Amino acid sequence: MIKRDEFHGDEVDRANETAQMLLDMALRQRKPPAPEPTGYCLNCDEPIPTGRWCDANCRDDWEKRERAER
Repeated sequence: MIKRDEFHGDEVDRANETAQMLLDMALRQRKPPAPEPTGYCLNCDEPIPTGRWCDANCRDDWEKRERAER
């Protein structure tokens, strides 16, 4: 016969496992911190006066590579 405390413990264990799984998923999906601007596009190395990328396409390419490396 299962004692009430054992059953409750199983529910708590499952809840903790679910919470950990959701946390792990959220951490994997977060955006990486963007590096500081260098005066050059971080994707194609073209000189740029401000920012980190010369255009949205370079930004998107850089972000895709960053996600793939994780």
